Parts: sequence; C-alpha cells; structure tokens
Amino acid sequence: MKEDYDFSLEPGRIRLDNRDYKNKEPVISVVIPFYNDKAYIEQSVNSVLNQTFPYYEILIIDDGSKDEESLKKLDEVAKQDKRIKVFHKENEGLSATRDYGASKSQENAKYLMFLDSDDLLEPTYLECAYWTLETNNDAAWVYSDSIGFDADDYTWNKWFDSEKMKKENELVSAAMVRKTDFNAVGGYGLREKAVNEDWNFWLKLISIGKYPVHMSYYGQWYRRKKTGELKKSKDNRNRALEIINETASKITKPVVAIQYPKQDYNYDLLLDKVETIVQPELREKSRKINLLFIVPWLITGGADRFNLNLVKGLDKEKYNITVLTTEPNKNTLRQDFEKYATVYDLTSFLNQKFWLAFVNYIIKKENINVVLNSNSKFGYSILPYLKANNTNIPIIDYVHMEEWYNRNGGYSRYSTMVSSVLDKTLVCNENSKKILCNYFGRNEDEIQTVYIGVDEDEFNPEKYKKEEVLEKYNVVNDKKYIFSYICRISEQKRPMLLLEIVKKLKEKRNDFKVLVVGSGNLLAKMKTKANKLGLTENILFLGNIENTEEIYKISDLTINCSIKEGLALTAYESLSMGVPVISSDVGGQKELISEEVGVIVPCMQNEKDIYSEDYKDSEIDAYVEAIEKVLKNLEQYKSKCRQRILEKFTIKNMITEMDSIIENTVQKPNKDKINNGKDLSNNINVTKELITINMMNDQIEYNWECTEYEKKVYGRPYSLTGLNYKHELLKEKLWKIPFWRGFVKVVHKMKGK
Repeated sequence: MKEDYDFSLEPGRIRLDNRDYKNKEPVISVVIPFYNDKAYIEQSVNSVLNQTFPYYEILIIDDGSKDEESLKKLDEVAKQDKRIKVFHKENEGLSATRDYGASKSQENAKYLMFLDSDDLLEPTYLECAYWTLETNNDAAWVYSDSIGFDADDYTWNKWFDSEKMKKENELVSAAMVRKTDFNAVGGYGLREKAVNEDWNFWLKLISIGKYPVHMSYYGQWYRRKKTGELKKSKDNRNRALEIINETASKITKPVVAIQYPKQDYNYDLLLDKVETIVQPELREKSRKINLLFIVPWLITGGADRFNLNLVKGLDKEKYNITVLTTEPNKNTLRQDFEKYATVYDLTSFLNQKFWLAFVNYIIKKENINVVLNSNSKFGYSILPYLKANNTNIPIIDYVHMEEWYNRNGGYSRYSTMVSSVLDKTLVCNENSKKILCNYFGRNEDEIQTVYIGVDEDEFNPEKYKKEEVLEKYNVVNDKKYIFSYICRISEQKRPMLLLEIVKKLKEKRNDFKVLVVGSGNLLAKMKTKANKLGLTENILFLGNIENTEEIYKISDLTINCSIKEGLALTAYESLSMGVPVISSDVGGQKELISEEVGVIVPCMQNEKDIYSEDYKDSEIDAYVEAIEKVLKNLEQYKSKCRQRILEKFTIKNMITEMDSIIENTVQKPNKDKINNGKDLSNNINVTKELITINMMNDQIEYNWECTEYEKKVYGRPYSLTGLNYKHELLKEKLWKIPFWRGFVKVVHKMKGK
C-alpha cells in the first residue's frame, strides 16, 4: 500500500552526532549478513550507529565475498565504531550466515537483531523493540511496520495472523529475537540458499507456541531490488514452498500476537521503573535546554501545526527535543517532527502500565530539564508525579482553547487541576487567559498569551499563480467569487450551518462557489445534504489538501462557522495569503480578525448544543450580510490582510516568545512549585493513583481509538472473535473446539477470506 509518506527520507544517509553515553555491555547483537555489497553496507550500518539506544554490538558476517572493492568498503565501515566486529566465512547462504552471526553474539547479550546489509532502521527502532520485549516477557520476537523503497516505494502494515502465515508471509525479515527462543528452535537451521529463510524461521517459532509483538509504526526500511534474496526465492519457489509447508504442518493451533496499539489496562500497578532495563547515562551533563514535549499525536490540525512550528523553529544549537505521543493515530506529521526531534509514540510499542517508567527513563537518559505538555490527557495526569519525582524540573503547558462540552472546560480544566505544579500556562489568545483567571481562578502572573502565528514565507501570495492552482485542482472558474471552507468536517466546525448559509446566499446571488477542503466524520452527511438542498453547482468538495496555501490563492474570502476555536490557524493562513475572513465570534478570533480584514459574526448557538443542527435564522442571516459586506469592498479588505499578520502574528514572533519563556523558566524555576513538588514527594503514591484514575476514565475512548486504528491501518474487521488482545485469548481457547473452528472457517469463507 502507498500512502502519504516521504520515501526520500532514508535513514543512515549520514552518520548522526549521537549523544555520548557511558559505556556498558551490549544488550543487543545486530547481525548483518554481507556478500559483495559495497553499495549499501555503509548506509545500513549508519542506520544502526544512529540508534537512540547505545548498548548494542554490530556483527557483520561476510559470507565469502570475492569482490575486492566490497571487501575494501567493509574494512572502511568496520573502522567507524568499536562496537563493529567483522567475521569472514565460506559462502553458505543467508540462513547459515545469520546462524553464524548469532553464534558470535556476546554471551550476555539478550537479543539478536537481524538486519540485511541493504535494509535500514529508524533511529528509535532498537530502543522501542528492547522496551517491548523487556515488558512482554513471554514474547519471542518483535517487529514493526515497514517501508518498501528503492525499486518500488510502498508502506507495509499487516495484522498478524498465524493461520494466514502458514500460506503467506506477511512479516518482514528485520526483527529482534529473544536469544533463548532463537536457540530453542535451532536458529534458522537451513543450509540451502534462497528458500524463504525468514518465513520458515517465523513458522518454526510459531510451531512451538511462540508469538511476536507487532509495533505499530514504520521502524524498518526494506530495500526492493530487481535482484536479491526475495527474487531468488521466487525463482526457487517449488523448493521454498516444500520447506515452508513442512514447517507449517507442525503448527497445530493458532498463535496470538501482541499487537499495538491496544487497550488492556485495568487498575494494574503502575511501574515507574523496569528493573531489567539498562539505563543509558550521559558522560557529561548537556548544557543545552533538554525539552520533553508531550502531545497526543502528530497530525494536521492547528494545534499540531503549532507544535511542529515550535519544534522546527527552536534553535538546535540550544535545544535537544524529545517528543512523546500518547493517543493512537497514524501520525501523518511524524516524519516532519523527526527532522528536528526524537519521537516516541507510546501507543505503538508499550503497555500503558509501563508508560510512566518510560517517561522516567527518558528524563534520566536525555537529562531533561524542562517539560512542556500540550493537549495530552495522559501528560496532564503525570505532571504531579513528575514534579514530585523531579522537583527542580520546571513544567509548562500550552492550552489552545477551553471546551465547555468536554468536561466543562476541556484542557483549561486539566491545566487548572494541576496548576500547583505548573510554572507557566501559555494560551493562544487573551480571551482564554481571561477565562482561566476569572472562571477557573488562576494566578494571572502564571498565564501568558503566545499567538501561534503563521509562516509568512510559506503563506505568501506572491509565490503562487492562480491559473496554475485552478488547473491543478480541476476548479472550473465559472463564478465571479470563490470562498474557501478549510477545516476538519466535524461537529465543532458546524459544516451543516455552512450549507444553510450557502442556501440563503444563493437566494440573493448566484455568483459564487465554495471550496470545501478537509475530511471528517460529517463529510458524507454534508455531501448528501448539499445535494438534497440543490447546492452542487455552488459547492466543490476537494477532500484533504496538504498545501492549503494554494486554495487561499484562488479564494476571495474564507468562512469559519466553528462553535469553538482557540484562535483558528486557518484565519492566520488566510490573512497571510491576503484573503479576508468571516468567522464566528469564538475564542480569540476577534483578536486577529479586525474590522479592516474581515467580519466577526455572533455565535448564537450554545456550546453544549454542539451536536444540534437547529440553527437560528438570525445567525444564518448575519453570515449572509457579512459575506455581502466584504464582497462590496473586497479589494479594500484584501489590501490590509497580509499586513495584519506581519504586524505581530508571524511564526518568527511566536518562536522568539516561546524561546524566551522556556529559557527564563529553566533559569528561574518557580520556587513555590518546587516546594509543592517536595510536598507531593511525600505522597507520591497519590500522584500515581491520579494517573490510574485518568487511564480508567479514558478506557472506553482509548479502546475505541485502538480499534479505529486497527480498522483504518490494518483493515482489520470487527468480528465475533474480538476487538482486542483479551478477546484474542478467548479466540485461542475457542479454537480448540472443533465446532467453533468449523464455524469460523465458514464465516471467513462467506466473507471471501
């Protein structure tokens, strides 16, 4: 499957300048078979040397190479790091070479990581895989979703199914294996070449009841070449299948994998340390500001764009940034974040009961000296514990908006709940600051407004040509005016109100077209209603578009109907592109949208009625009047828009303010908060119980997010055999009953499986 992924960002193209940790014995032996491969070995090894976990050895096993240039290249690579060891042997093939490498593994190393000499690892792979196996003690091996690249670019993410594995290999060859389990099945064991060695090895483990852990992020890159072991295995298909079928016949029952993300937390004792984990320690304390940034996910919303702009903009000579995400999602911006920070998606490799332990591990490993939390419920729940456990580390949070339909305040309430440990709370508009102080009773001196801003260089109308954009998106310019409606098509944005506005406006004039850009749970319903109202001539649905600046270029005005905003990123972007904005009077919209650049329309719907589509005629009329007002003096409005942004609402302004706040907070942490942390340290079990309560409160929502992820990413259907790991265990027990086996096979046959 191909999706929005930048295949040019191959790991290992350069050797990174890793942080200097104290030496300890290797925990992981990375085995790399090598045979006349001068072209790729350096990049492959670099991808290992760039790992965030330092305690490994690299065993390169030369399988009788004869090419002098390849051997010379291998010698050069071996000199890069003292953890690299090269062994030479007679040519026997891939399986024998991997087994030989395993035999050379240092005795105390617990894990074997098998990596082909042309494949690559993402920087966090070994660390995440290590934590996964250390916290799932009965699992035999761990693997991740992967990227196919080179001769063919694609993403590879498959739901593990041991029954399907008997007929089709959907696993990657690169994986970390527990050494004891590797030895239990005699390793790869084959002495024939190109016979699907890795597939046969996984089946051997399954045949003795061993199961894997499936990490749900793209951690490994598999190079597709026109020639290679996969091609040779296809050419040798009959013999390969003969071996596979023989091993598969020994599998007498299905094996259930642990697959992330998953929800199975149920008041388990939270662990703040995993005793068996080897803790990396820096040789010297870094003088940089080491920022731990906790967010729910890395997607394309306004808050997420702010997070990315912040991570991107902070000076890397001054900052080291570690990002933790805490809610299941495809994280479409992860690659963008990874250009500037180290990213760990906790949901993709770790049980929730160990999340706190991992946070503590990261704080010590990276010498974290400031924590920033934004919109992460889990993040808020751990802040009292973090302050109690690290009293001198200051904590900052950023609140994008208050939501009265979400626990009567949303993140503003979460922030207030833990305000005793927050050095600073940042908000995106003055209205939110007033609400925190006046309604929630916060200390005004601890609240500061930082406008999220916009990249005025990226959102610059001079960079784009209108006719080219119209052609690119197949927009027929058959109307005098084009309006844009760019957002997530959900209840908060009130898309059905937009349709009522368009309907009413069309009764007065028919010289406009509305471009709807975005997706969401109400998109299908919106399309159906637009058709029913006879608005198809005036509305064009374009779906998700990454380069929204192009849409603004062909727009005459932007419409925002939201029932709730902090300060909408689309408003910043639109004005920066010279396009006036008509917006509901919510959040801090009127702090940005002055009378010179748009119109603010009163929001006449109560926030608690967010799911209602019963809009007042007076509100619809107000939007229609606002649109006509702007169109009458359109050029005058347009002339002032970009200047409004350049005055005080640019990304550069935001970065300067954030840098100053973070630096001052690190240098002068709030003494009262330090004392509060010391008081909490005497009752640290209470702070841990707060985390437990939060996890249990979010149990249903988190489980829904997990199952939605499984459905969207892995195409996993909901079935009688369960939605999560606990149900899969039940499935394994039921499989032993002949009637149930027969019933499930019939159902699968009916579904075309």
